[in-house]
Amino acid sequence: MKRGSSSVNYKRLVTRHFFVVHIPLTRIAVALCVTVILFLSFSCQKERKEFVPSFIERDSIPGLYTDSVTTLISDSGRIRYKVITAVWKIFDKAPEPYWLFPDKVYCERFNDSMKVESLIQCDTARYFTRRRLWELKKNVRIVNLKGETFKTSILYWDQRQDRVYSDSFIRIEQKDVVLSGTGFTSNQTLTRYTIFKPKGPIYMDQDKKMDSLKMDPYRKSK
Repeated sequence: MKRGSSSVNYKRLVTRHFFVVHIPLTRIAVALCVTVILFLSFSCQKERKEFVPSFIERDSIPGLYTDSVTTLISDSGRIRYKVITAVWKIFDKAPEPYWLFPDKVYCERFNDSMKVESLIQCDTARYFTRRRLWELKKNVRIVNLKGETFKTSILYWDQRQDRVYSDSFIRIEQKDVVLSGTGFTSNQTLTRYTIFKPKGPIYMDQDKKMDSLKMDPYRKSK
């Protein structure tokens, strides 16, 4: 019986000793976990502080992005344009705010009677809202009310000055003749225009007699 009793007491002693040792180990483990969590939290907070300032530089980020656009645009209280485009971005916080149409633009311009007076197409376009200036680029094609077609690589349309102009090569297709040259200016409706460095005209019907006024490439269209 003494051996049995001694054995039981030994087991209890071992058991008590085991718990005494186990508790400090648990506290150490918890302390280590807390330390790791605090370190990770500090690291994440540090990363956020470095990332956020670069993200909020709004001058290079559009305030509005929309796709598959068909919209009417007013000017001086009247509807002047119908715009159809794949993507429309508005950079309202840029040093010079502008709209960007990076993926092809089709535009109809209306007169005061809401009749279409010109059609405009190009690959990319920007509109500077403060200056009311359009910049049309790549495969620019405009058809005026008379059916004349204007083709160039870049064209500027200043709404304040009622002026359309370009320093690039331009081709103007009329009913009977094609005019071309480098440098161009016109009124906003493209009915009165001048080519600065014209080339010889190309007549659509070589047998048809042209009067001297029409044959003169330096003339201003009326």
